[in-house]
Amino acid sequence: MPNRARPLPKWEIPLKSLLASGLLALLITTPALAQTPPTRDPAQIQAGTYAVDPNHTQVGWRVSHMGFSNYAGGFSDVSGTLELQPKNPAAAKLSVKIPVASVTTTSAKLTDELKGDQWLDAAKFPDMTFVSTKVTPAGKDHAKVTGDLTLHGVTKPVTLDVTLVGAGVNPLSKKYTVGFEATGTLKRSEFGVKTYVPLIGDELHLTIAGAFEKQD
Repeated sequence: MPNRARPLPKWEIPLKSLLASGLLALLITTPALAQTPPTRDPAQIQAGTYAVDPNHTQVGWRVSHMGFSNYAGGFSDVSGTLELQPKNPAAAKLSVKIPVASVTTTSAKLTDELKGDQWLDAAKFPDMTFVSTKVTPAGKDHAKVTGDLTLHGVTKPVTLDVTLVGAGVNPLSKKYTVGFEATGTLKRSEFGVKTYVPLIGDELHLTIAGAFEKQD
């Protein structure tokens, strides 16, 4: 008599499908990413020293391109520290450094030009820095942070409007993290970056998504 394959029991059919798709292995080896929702209550945030998480911090900029569009780009590889005292928010201190050579746009040609001496001159002025001088609370989860911005070898005061996004333990890194969004505007000509003004807008609009990890 010919050999006949034994019919799979009903419970083996879905098990075989799971194994074939790799889903079972994923379910077995992947831990549940339980997370307590981040808080937006400043009173619940842990005081202490925080360091910039460069992988999750973005500095975006936007400038008028001949009045036809608002052209955007960004910077990366940000580093710095934040001193937080939630019970005394005005005592907070922020210091960040942004490598100018990290500038990027959707055009490789323009990106290279921006690094050159006609624009940001990354070889001569490798870093843009911001050091806070005053923090003024403006509501439960808002503040105005004034500081000294150094760009292209020029230092001038700039004020950022800062909003608390959330704070809590990152379920992946297990590090206590706090995040903010900040916006501000500066005139690039005041920092010596005058190329094509006013054809290319003088006002540079900044948007910063900042993530900071608490240091032990």
